[in-house]
Amino acid sequence: MNTGIDFINGNTKKCLLAMTLPMIAAMFLNMAYNLVDSLWIGNLLGEQAYAALTNSTPVILMLTSIGMGATNGVTILLSRAIGSKDNVKKNKVLSTSFFVSVIFSIFLTILLEIFLPAILAALNTPSEIFDMARSYLAIYIAGYITVYLYLYFTAVLRSLGDTIFQAIAMLVSTLLNAVLDPVFIKITGFQGAAAATLLSQCLCLLFMIAYISKKKLFAIHITDFDVKGIAPLIKNAVPSVIQQSIPAVSTTFLTALVSTYGISAIAAYGITGKLETILFYPAMALNMVLTSIVGQCIGAKRADRAGSYLKFSLKYGIITLTILSAIVIIFSEQLSGLFVSSNDAAAIVKHYFNIVSIGYVLYTVSSCFLGTLNGMGKPVRSMLLMIFYYIIVRIPLAYFLSFMHWGLNGIWVAILVSHIISCIAAALICIFSFRSLN
Repeated sequence: MNTGIDFINGNTKKCLLAMTLPMIAAMFLNMAYNLVDSLWIGNLLGEQAYAALTNSTPVILMLTSIGMGATNGVTILLSRAIGSKDNVKKNKVLSTSFFVSVIFSIFLTILLEIFLPAILAALNTPSEIFDMARSYLAIYIAGYITVYLYLYFTAVLRSLGDTIFQAIAMLVSTLLNAVLDPVFIKITGFQGAAAATLLSQCLCLLFMIAYISKKKLFAIHITDFDVKGIAPLIKNAVPSVIQQSIPAVSTTFLTALVSTYGISAIAAYGITGKLETILFYPAMALNMVLTSIVGQCIGAKRADRAGSYLKFSLKYGIITLTILSAIVIIFSEQLSGLFVSSNDAAAIVKHYFNIVSIGYVLYTVSSCFLGTLNGMGKPVRSMLLMIFYYIIVRIPLAYFLSFMHWGLNGIWVAILVSHIISCIAAALICIFSFRSLN
C-alpha cells in the first residue's frame, strides 16, 4: 500500500501537486464525460431534447453528490487510520464501508425508480419534455450502483494517496461514452444516451476493480466487517452527504425557478451548468485532496503540515481559477453554440457569466477551507456552512429577486452573493478551528 507520497515528511509543494494534478485531470475527464452527452444530444436532437437533459440534471447531480459525500465520509476515517498507522482499524473501515455502500446504493436505486415521476413533477418539468426526461433518468438510475461503487473505490484510492488511476479510469470511460453515445442515440433516440452512459460506467468500474485486484492495494473481507464501525461511518458520512448534496438541492430549486421562464431559459441554464464544471472541478479536486491529506496530517498529529497544505492550495487555486474564469467569461457566447444553436440561449449564458464572474474564484477559496475542515474531522462545520449560504442565503434570495422584477438576473445575482458570503464564512470558521487545535 505504499504510494510513494509521504504527506507527513515530504516536500509540501511536491506532495500536494503529486496528489492534486492527477485529481484535477480526472475531474476534467469527468467533465468531458458529461459534456459528451450534452454535445451529442444538443446537436443530434435539438433544443427540446437538451431542455429534457437539463431537467434530468438535478437528479443526476443529487445522486452523484450523495455518492461523493458518503464516500468522502469513508475518506475521513480511512485517512486518519492510515496517518496513525493503525492497520487493524484501516481494514475494518474498508470492509465495513464497502458492504454498507452496496446495501445503501441498492436501496436508493429502488426508492428513486418508484418516485421518479413525482420528482420530475416537483421540478416543474414541462409536459412536452416530461416523457423524455423520465425515460433518460429511469435508465441512468438503474445503473446507480456502478456509479456509487466507482466513487467508493476512488475515495479509498485517494486515502491511500493514489489519484493517478482515477484519471486513467475516467479517460477510458470518456472515450467509451464518446463512441457509444452517437450510436445508441441513432438506434434508440434520447434514452440511448443514458444507455451508453450506463454501459461505459459498468466497464469503468470493472476496469478499476481489475486494477485494485492486480496491484493488491487492499482487500475486503467479511470477517473484518465491524458492526460497531457503522456508527462512526454514519457520523462522518451523513454531514458529508448533506454537504455535497446541498449544491444539488440548490441547483434543483433554481432549475425549477428557471423553468418558469421557458425552454430557452432552461436550455441556457443547462449550458451554464456544463460550462461551470470547468470552473468547479479544480475546486472540488482541491477539496477532496485536502480531506485526504489533512486527515493524514491530523492522524499523525501534525497540524502545522495541514496548515501548509492549505496555504499552497489557496495559492494555486486562486491563480488557476482566475485564468479559467476569464476564459469562460470571455468566450461564453461562443461556447454556448457548441451545445445548442440558439441565439436566445447564448445571450442568457453570456449574461449569466458576466454577473457571476468573480464568484468562481471565491468558490475555490471556500472549497479549500471546507476540505480542510473535513480532513480535521469536522464535517459538521462544513455541512452547516453549506446549509447557511446555499439554503439560507442563495435559495430565498434567488426566489425574492426573481419575483421582484429582476427576473433571471435576480437569480444570477443571488448566486454571486452566496459565493461572497460563503468565502468569508468558511475562512473565519477554518481559522477558528485551526486555533482550537493549538
